[in-house]
Amino acid sequence: MTNSNKNELKDKIVVITGGAGELCGCFSEALTDYGAKVAIIDLRKQAADNIASKIVERGGTAIGIEANVLDFKSLLNAELILKKEFGLCNILINGAGGNHPKATTTKEFFNKDDFENKKEGVITFFDLDQEGIEFVFDLNFFGTFLPTQVFAKHMVKQGGGSIINISSMNAFKPLTKIPAYSGAKAAVSNFTQWLAVHFSKVNIRVNAIAPGFFLTEQNRSLLINEDGSYSERAKRILDHTPLGRFGKPEELVGTLLWLIDEKASGFINGAIIPVDGGFSAYSGI
Repeated sequence: MTNSNKNELKDKIVVITGGAGELCGCFSEALTDYGAKVAIIDLRKQAADNIASKIVERGGTAIGIEANVLDFKSLLNAELILKKEFGLCNILINGAGGNHPKATTTKEFFNKDDFENKKEGVITFFDLDQEGIEFVFDLNFFGTFLPTQVFAKHMVKQGGGSIINISSMNAFKPLTKIPAYSGAKAAVSNFTQWLAVHFSKVNIRVNAIAPGFFLTEQNRSLLINEDGSYSERAKRILDHTPLGRFGKPEELVGTLLWLIDEKASGFINGAIIPVDGGFSAYSGI
């Protein structure tokens, strides 16, 4: 799929969950540039509508739909809107996900003193909140599972389609401090492979993109100090990224377009593709 043919996705209907996020918002704009009709599903209706409006102003076709990826009835309502406005889904991008402060430790390594002498503001492994852990697992795993149950039926009816899940580098190498997010993304990768096999006889391909480190508004406060310099965590990330920089959202688009293009990747199924500047290949030595 190249810029020479901007209509390669003409009349294809794409559903993107978490579509108002920075990365998936970039996906929405890119796919409409190639002629797709995009339904931007997000819990934040106004944010989804804002991206859809920007796309329409550029001559593309998109709508914002409010839905909770953890609420099956909410997804069924989104499905009704999709059918009324566009029709049946051809491509599903499961982009909803995220972490939670209650599922995050404050330090990378466990310190016995923090355990024996409780300090305000210090969260050890033993302080992690069950509700926070469950939220992270639900959002990332069930937030992929449930939309697939709803929209993959469209693909079965039409004789095929493509599902792209969003995994993470955490699925390859768990990062410190965020055990729930790392485990949940590993579950997304495993589910991608399982689903690829399960749907293989009905011409539905299932793959995943595993982004490395991209500087977005969601993680900016963790990576950038108030004076604009990199935080210590950001420096360590860059030290372990051979290309020596953070990714740009648009640098995920090529992989996305390749994975949904039947001509280019029709034999790719059950793959988790790292887009990480070499992070997963680097041993640190």
